[in-house]
Amino acid sequence: MTAQPTATTRPHLLFLVTEDWYFCSHRLPLARAALNAGFKVTVVTRVRRHAAQIREAGLELIALSMSRRSANPLRELATLREIISIYRSTRPDIVHHVALKPVLYGSVAARLAGPTRVVNALAGLGYLFSSTDKRARLLRPVIETGFRLLFRSPGTRVIVQNPDDQAWITGRIVERSRTVVIRGSGVDLSRFPPMTEPDGASLVVMPARLLRDKGVMEFVDAARMLRADGIAARFALVGDPDPENLAAIPHTQVEAWRREGVVECWGWREDMPEVFRQAHVVCLPSYREGLPKALIEAAATGRALVTCDVPGCREVVRDGDNGLLVPPRNSDALARALRTLIGDRDLRRSMARRSRERAVAEFSLDRVTADTLALYRSLLPTFFSHRAAGRRTGERAPEEQPAR
Repeated sequence: MTAQPTATTRPHLLFLVTEDWYFCSHRLPLARAALNAGFKVTVVTRVRRHAAQIREAGLELIALSMSRRSANPLRELATLREIISIYRSTRPDIVHHVALKPVLYGSVAARLAGPTRVVNALAGLGYLFSSTDKRARLLRPVIETGFRLLFRSPGTRVIVQNPDDQAWITGRIVERSRTVVIRGSGVDLSRFPPMTEPDGASLVVMPARLLRDKGVMEFVDAARMLRADGIAARFALVGDPDPENLAAIPHTQVEAWRREGVVECWGWREDMPEVFRQAHVVCLPSYREGLPKALIEAAATGRALVTCDVPGCREVVRDGDNGLLVPPRNSDALARALRTLIGDRDLRRSMARRSRERAVAEFSLDRVTADTLALYRSLLPTFFSHRAAGRRTGERAPEEQPAR
C-alpha cells in the first residue's frame, strides 16, 4: 500500500487527461487550487499547443503519446506501458483520471504500479453509451466489465456529473458510497458576467465540437426549416470537427453548410464570453452529457437556453424556467422551441435572469473546486489531520514555509 504522506511533505496529485487543450479548458483552475492547498501537481497528457500554459501555472508536465481514437492493439499496449512507467517513476499519492480511456488505462496502471488512491472522473457517458451503432453496442459490455473489475479497490472513487449517471453506475458498476456527484468543471462567474441582450436580428449559437451526438445535424435541420419559413434569425456553429472522435462531422459537410448559407460556421473560439455577448439564444441539442460546460457558461452570461431532455442537459435547463427542453434527435421539436424564443423577447429576458441565478447558485467554479478538494482530502485523512493540527499549534504548512 502507498504510504500516507507526512505532515511535512507535499502530497502528490497526478492528472491523466487525453489532451492538453481539454486539461486547460476544464481542469486547470482545479489544479491551481490543489497547488494552493499544498499539493504537488503533475499533468500527464498529449502535448500540442498548451505546454507553456500548464508549466506557467506551476505544474509539472509529462508528455504522453495517447490517441483517443486509436484501436491498434500494439499502440494501445505501448500507451499502457508508458502510463505504468510514469506511475512507477513519479509515485503519486492520488491519480485523477478524466474521461473514458484515461479511466480504463489509468486504473489498470494504478493496479500494477502502486497508486492506491484513484479518482475516476467520467465526464458523461459519451459516444459509447449514447450511440446506436454496432461498434458501440459491442464495446459497451466489455467496458462495463472492465469498470466493475477496476473500481473494486477501496481507495477508488468515481466522480459523475449528474444524478442520472450516478444511478446508472451504481446500478451496474460500483456501490453508491464510492461515487460522488460533482457538477461539471464549474464556471468562472467573473469571466462570464451577466450581459444585456444585444439589439438586432436574433442570433442562435450552438457552441460545441461538431459531433453527430452533440445534435449538430438537428441544429442545421432546424435552422433550415426556420429560414425556409421566413424567420429573421441567424444561426451559428461555434466549434470545430474533432477528428479523434468517431462521431465527428466531416469538414466537407461543414463546408457544404457554409456554402449553402443555412448556418454560419465560426470555428473554434477561445473568446467565448464575446460569443455569448452576441447571442440571443444558446442551443445544445446533445443526445447525452455529463454536465455541459458550454451551457453553464452561457447561463452565467444570462442567456435563454434550448437543449434536450437528456441526462446532463436537463441538469442545467429547467423547462420553461431558464430555457426549453426538447426530445433528442428531433429537428421539428427543436425548430419549434427556437421559433418560440426567437419570437418572444420578454420570455428570453425572463429566462436569461433565471439562467444567471442558477449559474451563481449551482454551477460556480468555486463550488466545484471545493467539492473536489474535499474528495482528495478524504483520501488522505492522516496528512490533512496532521496539517490541521500543525495549524492549531502554530506550525506552518509546507507551502507557507518562508523561502531561504
